[in-house]
Amino acid sequence: MKPPVRFPRLSSQSPYICNNCLLRTHRTSKLATQPLHRLYSSSSPNPASPHLPPAAGFTHLPSRRLIALTGPDSTHYLQGVITANLTPSPPRTSGFYAAFLNAQGRLLNDVFIYPYTEPGKASASGNGKGEGWLIEVDAKEVTVLAKHIKRYKLRAKFDVRVLDVGERGVWSVWEEGGEGWTMHALVGSGSGSESGKEGVITCLDKRAPGMGRRFLLPGDTKPEIDAQESSEDVYRVRRYLKGVPEGQDELIREHALPQESNVDFMGGIDYKKGCYVGQELTIRTHHRGVVRKRILPIMLYGMEDGEPTSLEYDPRRGLGVEGIPRETGIGRFEKKGRSAGKFLAGVGNVGLGLCRLETMTDVLVQGEAGGYREGDEFTVQWEEEGEGKLLKIKAFVPSWHLKQ
Repeated sequence: MKPPVRFPRLSSQSPYICNNCLLRTHRTSKLATQPLHRLYSSSSPNPASPHLPPAAGFTHLPSRRLIALTGPDSTHYLQGVITANLTPSPPRTSGFYAAFLNAQGRLLNDVFIYPYTEPGKASASGNGKGEGWLIEVDAKEVTVLAKHIKRYKLRAKFDVRVLDVGERGVWSVWEEGGEGWTMHALVGSGSGSESGKEGVITCLDKRAPGMGRRFLLPGDTKPEIDAQESSEDVYRVRRYLKGVPEGQDELIREHALPQESNVDFMGGIDYKKGCYVGQELTIRTHHRGVVRKRILPIMLYGMEDGEPTSLEYDPRRGLGVEGIPRETGIGRFEKKGRSAGKFLAGVGNVGLGLCRLETMTDVLVQGEAGGYREGDEFTVQWEEEGEGKLLKIKAFVPSWHLKQ
């Protein structure tokens, strides 16, 4: 049984205060006397944090699905709706990174696109009926993107088909500091040619150094290499450490701009190609040369911890960052001012954030006074199950980012 709450005795000259108001005053004063680290929990045990990414490994990516576009007009259609050039010289023979935009220049989906021939539809007459492309997209968005393509194909002659989950699997394969593996080293002898039902479809993942290769393998085929198979959470940690966003949980549909999302830095935009949906704002931003926000890798740490000097993942740190709501604001520590950015996603003690460059980094942006000072710290604050949470957060600029 809780002890009774004892109120201070009021003098006869004091104005009347009802018991409810006095009780609230008592609770507020008690709360105000508690130290900040008592009010805001900055860490919690998280034994399920993924292990450190191995130097060489491979991961199945169930978070990615495939859409097949096949038919004589598939190339012409795609050329007009993606940010990359589908028909460069020489022609493409492997997959590449790109994005779909809406008419306002906002990002719809980040994708990989691969040359593809539909099994059983290849035509000896050369009419292109079975020839086309595979689009790799966020699994949560596969139906939405397929409907979007069908809606705007009009009278174009091509078929749109969402591949079944077990038809082809998406894999990431990497070797830090290595030259990578050839297709023949990665699959068994029964895999067949590079295209077709039994074939292997592949491309270099050029979004950032060390991302490895992308593989689309038939059925339940796995890469046959002497390396450790890891979970998709380990792949996420690799992406976050390299500053690579992926999928619409991190690249918010119809809100994210391609340059703020680093699609340009990751090789997904060809500024010399012809017209495509969303090109006007994209080209204007490029020629103005002003991008004030970028998605950057971030490291989270406790309120009592010292500011980190390098981006390092520690699987032993359970900070509960997985519970931070997407787009939670990032503020200055013990300073007032506008928001410094937004938290996007995290695992363990690392993640991604959309950061104001002149506020959270020493990158100078044209037309903006540099507001960042060495030693500036930032925080992210949220509530989870009625309990206030507070962590410090630091952004890092990847070495592969181009100088603005």
